[in-house]
Amino acid sequence: MGFRSPLSLRLVRLVGHHCRCQSHRSPLLRPRRLAGLHRQNYVTVSPQTTDIIVSNQRFERDDFTTVTPRILNRVGFNLHNKRNHPLCIIKERIRDYFYVNFLNKRWNPIFSVYDSLSPVVSVWKNFDSVLVPMDHVSRRKGDNYYLNREHMLRAHTSAHQYELVKSGLDAFLVAGDVYRRDEIDATHSPVFHQMEGVRLYSDFQLSEMSGDSSLGLFCDDPARVPEKQEHHTPEAVRLVETDLKQTLQGLAKHLFGEEIETRWVSTDFPFTHPSFELEIKFKGDWLEVLGCGVMEQELLHSAGAGHKIGYAFGLGLERLAMILFDIPDIRLFWSTDPRFISQFEVEDPRTVKFQPFSKYPPVFHDIAFWCPSSDFVANDFYDLVRSVAGEMAEKVELIDEFTHPKTQRLSHCYRVTYRSMDRTLTKEEVGIIHKELMTECENTLKAEVRKR
Repeated sequence: MGFRSPLSLRLVRLVGHHCRCQSHRSPLLRPRRLAGLHRQNYVTVSPQTTDIIVSNQRFERDDFTTVTPRILNRVGFNLHNKRNHPLCIIKERIRDYFYVNFLNKRWNPIFSVYDSLSPVVSVWKNFDSVLVPMDHVSRRKGDNYYLNREHMLRAHTSAHQYELVKSGLDAFLVAGDVYRRDEIDATHSPVFHQMEGVRLYSDFQLSEMSGDSSLGLFCDDPARVPEKQEHHTPEAVRLVETDLKQTLQGLAKHLFGEEIETRWVSTDFPFTHPSFELEIKFKGDWLEVLGCGVMEQELLHSAGAGHKIGYAFGLGLERLAMILFDIPDIRLFWSTDPRFISQFEVEDPRTVKFQPFSKYPPVFHDIAFWCPSSDFVANDFYDLVRSVAGEMAEKVELIDEFTHPKTQRLSHCYRVTYRSMDRTLTKEEVGIIHKELMTECENTLKAEVRKR
């Protein structure tokens, strides 16, 4: 589910080699491929950059388009389905937990798994179908990869809840790549992977669980209180909440061991009420690992399941993998270096603790510019850095902000840390990349670079 919190996973930058191409086109239009990783979907941008073709669909650009060729070139890699990849290992461990522990009377798993759904969705599916208000901050153009005003790359796997519930499913898991514009550092990336689950209950199922044949799901009480939604009976909500928490605490023990400490923190999400975050005690610190809650009844009603009540949860695969395998840098998930993936090609990957490669030295460069307009957002610059420098950009941080007292123009100064995961970068090659970044900052962002 698209649960967002201060510690939620917004991950996965890419690793490989920066390649300077001899071309008259802007570097923003040069697709770069990751050797050894293969896409399932064909992605292209027309030379005039008016149309986008992704997942065999054509989309016309408009004033809302924010997606870049570099981001489009990540569609279809499906790292969560790559054998022996740490993200796939985590996904399969979660799947196995639900397959083994939740069976019907015929001893078949009640949860079905969907891990190959296209990340191209309508804006309605991504936001409206899960009740995200029109003025909610998560809709911002500066935070999402819009293909145009009507379509986007999904920002969470919750974008598929409506269609799956409407198809008649009562219990399912969804895994996939999701896309959000974000800062550049060791724990943030515009492409990462989520897994979520949904389970619905009929009045008969909850009656069986409680042993009370008279138990009902709904009542005439129109009041919404912290403990429940309007028209839900307190008894039904308590049963669903208890089953949800027991299920996810069991998942935490399955992943982290029987001795793991857990605690629940109440929170707020647009699509669940009441809502919670599960935290684990790991190496002395409390870490948030997932969000969950009782699904909004309005969502179920719109999908044709208004006669049922249910829960949903969502988690980030990268965050779990980084914790479980001691992976220090998110870019590694996209690495084609055999020193990375070979560490997980073992009989029991649960025992793996990642052994880092030699860390190569960084190269630092600063860039200062007058921001182009009042609607400029930092994510515009971060996307530009990714498009020009790619996986060479390890970190970008705002180190100075200045408003001219007379003109009121806003100036930003960023420090870009360049570092390769597999070789030493020379100052000369980084200087070329940084000069290219300065040029594109003026050409693409229409910013005025402040020369020193």
